[in-house]
Amino acid sequence: MTQASINPQPDRPQLNRLPFERSRRIAWLFRDETLRKLEILLDEAFRIPGTRIRFGIDGIIGLVPGLGDVIGGLLSLVIPLAAWVRGVPYITLVRMLVNLGIDVLIGTVPVFGDAFDIAWKPNRRNYALLQRHLAEPRRHTWRDWLFLCALAAAVAMVFAIPLALVVWLLVWLNAHV
Repeated sequence: MTQASINPQPDRPQLNRLPFERSRRIAWLFRDETLRKLEILLDEAFRIPGTRIRFGIDGIIGLVPGLGDVIGGLLSLVIPLAAWVRGVPYITLVRMLVNLGIDVLIGTVPVFGDAFDIAWKPNRRNYALLQRHLAEPRRHTWRDWLFLCALAAAVAMVFAIPLALVVWLLVWLNAHV
C-alpha cells in the first residue's frame, strides 16, 4: 500500500491545526495585561486637570449621539468575552453583561448619560469581577446571589408592568363596552 491509499488527504492534519493556530493568534487579547490596558483605555486613560476625575475613550465616543454608546459597548464586550473563554461562571458573566447594559442604556440619554458613562466605569467593574474569579474560582459571595435575585426581580417587573396594564385595559374595556 502506498501512503496516498492509507491517507487519501495528506493535507488534513494541517487543516486540523488551523483553528488552534488562529486561536493562538488572538490569545494575546485575553491575557491579563492586555485586558488591564483595555480597561484603562476605555475607562481611565485621561484625567480632568485639577480633579481626581478620570475617563477613557468610552466617555469620549459616547458623546457621538446614538452610535457612540453602541461602539463603546461593543468595545467593552471584550472583557466579558475573555471571561467566558477563561471559564468564569455564568452568574459572574451575567453581572458583567448587566454592567455593560446599564452603561449603554443610560449612556444614550443626552448629557446625563455622558456624565454617567464617566462615573459608572463598567470596564473597571468587569475587570475586577474577572480578577476576583481568577483569584477565587467558582466561589460566589452573598452579594453575587443578591445581585442575581435583584436582577431577576427587575426583569420580572419589566414584564409584569405591561402585563398588568393590558389586564387593566381589558377589564376597563369590558366594563365600559
